[in-house]
Amino acid sequence: MSEGARRFAVIGHKGRMGRALADAIEQAGHEFRVGVDRGGDPEPLFGQCEVAVDFSAPDGLKASLAAARAAGIPILIGTTGLGEEHFAMIAEAAKAIPVLQTGNTSLGITLLAHLVREAAARLGPEWDIEVLEMHHRMKVDSPSGTAKLLGEAAAEARGIALTDNMESGRHGFTGERRRGAIGFATLRGGTVAGEHSVIFAGEEERITLAHSAEDRAIFARGAVKGALWLIGREPGRYRMEDVLGL
Repeated sequence: MSEGARRFAVIGHKGRMGRALADAIEQAGHEFRVGVDRGGDPEPLFGQCEVAVDFSAPDGLKASLAAARAAGIPILIGTTGLGEEHFAMIAEAAKAIPVLQTGNTSLGITLLAHLVREAAARLGPEWDIEVLEMHHRMKVDSPSGTAKLLGEAAAEARGIALTDNMESGRHGFTGERRRGAIGFATLRGGTVAGEHSVIFAGEEERITLAHSAEDRAIFARGAVKGALWLIGREPGRYRMEDVLGL
């Protein structure tokens, strides 16, 4: 292990992302010190580490945040499917430690969200926005956390709340598309690591911004970069955009 190597804790280390994270941590010359799986108690273990990364499940987030606070270490949260109660927990924990929560740790997706925000801010509501995503057949949440992240970027740029302007699961006689709505479409199948497109559809022209993930290793490498960036930061909430200086 190289001089200056950092010690990582990974929550959900037996899952696909957890295994990819362990590889990425070691390939970057750092130490995968602690792994915690479902049902495990992270608190006695986090004191051995300098940063934690959580890619587990929403029901384990409370324990992960409590353990990070007790150890006084930053935590990066890549878990998807979070609800308002989870975001409230994150906001509370961020008063004491640095917390980076994101629906996607890919550096490419981070830049894509920035471009979506820029486009949405400059194109008026007469341009319809649709978010299309495809993932492997085993994914359990829909729309994906990344799709929501991209939708949030568009909504934020337009000064609207995504929760009030989101259209998904269209079926049957739905009527006309609501002006200003942000639509979501979901595809599932095969072993697709992640495909995301944001379509801006105007009168007689379209703009499509897209990203293709060929291997989940890209998410692991991005998570390692984000976690290392968090070490030594002041308590607060951070985003992947901060890591890239956007």
